[in-house]
Amino acid sequence: MSKLLVKPSKPDQNGRIHAITPESAGWTYVGFEVYRLKSGQSLKQATGDREACIVMLSGEAHVGAGGQDFGVIGGRSSPFEPDPWSLYAPAHSKWSLEAETDCEIAVCTAPAEGKLPARVIRPDQVGQETRGKGTNTRHVRNILPETEPAESLLVVEVITPSGHWSSYPPHKHDRDMLPDESLLEETYYHRLNPPTGFALQRVYTDDRSLDETLAASNGDVVLVPKGYHPVGAPHGYELYYLNVMAGPKRIWKFYNDPDHEWMLKTA
Repeated sequence: MSKLLVKPSKPDQNGRIHAITPESAGWTYVGFEVYRLKSGQSLKQATGDREACIVMLSGEAHVGAGGQDFGVIGGRSSPFEPDPWSLYAPAHSKWSLEAETDCEIAVCTAPAEGKLPARVIRPDQVGQETRGKGTNTRHVRNILPETEPAESLLVVEVITPSGHWSSYPPHKHDRDMLPDESLLEETYYHRLNPPTGFALQRVYTDDRSLDETLAASNGDVVLVPKGYHPVGAPHGYELYYLNVMAGPKRIWKFYNDPDHEWMLKTA
């Protein structure tokens, strides 16, 4: 199996099903975990030299970070529903979570110094937009875009309707060449509705030294260390993915594959 496709494991004693670190991914910046917690189960972590964005994929939880009690957040029953709640925890702090209901959470991390305070990111603070047209239409929820405070992390949810393409035309962000392109590692956490479906994602470079096409099932993570990375949702299946990006500069500037950029110029 491809090293870029990471399957979930059975929940460990803490409910963790994904544990992607810079070391396991073979890169420098992005860390990503997913936990599936039962009602009443609790979780505590110290951030160390990394900031964290904890996204409530489903369920409700009582959360705290940086010495503050933020009360109960969350509420949706599925990541396909709108209005995500998240918790930001700075580097060199601790955060805690106690599940009020069964819940699923994603823990997104990247290097930081601890310059910012802990906070909750409410649904009304999440910018929403629709990108593309026709079968390239997808719906974006900007949880932690570059316009909102963080040191390294960029976090976004995307809903791709059945039969549509996303991250398309193919684009990449693997060169530190601002203002034209930024270097950002990226993870895709895929969920399918119904869950028996799959998504197709290709990861490839201009010289094809990396060229893989992956079938991602419900709950899989795709690693994008470099290259273009379009993804498609087959007919009959709605695709959700959670993107986490980080790199040496917190700027998202991408470069389109010249072979496919023509479609952006058509009426």
